[in-house]
Amino acid sequence: MTNPTSHPADTPGDLAAEIAQFALDKKADHVLSIDVKKLTSITDQFVICSADTNIQVKAIADGIRKNTVHKPTRIEGYEQLNWVLLDYIDIIVHIFKTTERNYYNLEKLWADAPKTEYNDDHFTSANPSTN
Repeated sequence: MTNPTSHPADTPGDLAAEIAQFALDKKADHVLSIDVKKLTSITDQFVICSADTNIQVKAIADGIRKNTVHKPTRIEGYEQLNWVLLDYIDIIVHIFKTTERNYYNLEKLWADAPKTEYNDDHFTSANPSTN
């Protein structure tokens, strides 16, 4: 298990990687970040993950909130636990129940943005091809 961070992340990419690791520590599924800074002004990156149960969605959200040095400026959906949003300004974290994630399919909506997939062993870039 990852210990709480003793220093803040240097860049949004560093924070996204830390958040992804905290989600993985709580057994989140299909963890990825999407770099949207060239496509929108609302944030630099999304971190998206999912879980099958409300209890696991709550555990992931709590694990991220507890372990990040900076706390989210806004939290949405924590009462229903279908889609929890943690707003860190430069990073917006989306924690979905699996059925909700499949329905909203944010990955398809932001298909033109570079993606990084995370798992317990490493992360891999999944950048779209440029034609």
